[in-house]
Amino acid sequence: MKKILFPVLAAALLLTACETATDSQNVNVGTAAAPGTAGDFKNNIKDRVFFAYDKSAVSADAKKVLEAQAAWLKTYGTTSATVEGKTDARGTSQYNMALGARRADAAKKALVGLGVDTNRLKTMSYGKEKLEVMGDTEEAHAQNRVAITVIN
Repeated sequence: MKKILFPVLAAALLLTACETATDSQNVNVGTAAAPGTAGDFKNNIKDRVFFAYDKSAVSADAKKVLEAQAAWLKTYGTTSATVEGKTDARGTSQYNMALGARRADAAKKALVGLGVDTNRLKTMSYGKEKLEVMGDTEEAHAQNRVAITVIN
């Protein structure tokens, strides 16, 4: 009897596990962000541009990202955004707050130059106070040297 019962229970357990996996795969169906929302921007447009060490100049790669951001912002003309400037963890807090502000301002200036109304954009510097990535590697530092456009 035990020899027959064990395979039957194992098969039932396997079928139940398969059924549960199928159900959980369908949880996120239909959750795409509505056009013109912050979720739409974050999902479909790169929301950040990166900077070289101790620099606030917009690179050619960053300019391409900002062009896409500007096109989206012009399409959804009633939205506003905050450009958040950040730095890596090296340097003093005071210096990094100023560098973060310069990065945010550079990204905003580029967006305005691409046709976005300046009144729709604010800037904020977090310096090194809100790191995107923790760590003391060059890869982590590079991810923190950023200006992020956040839809309000």
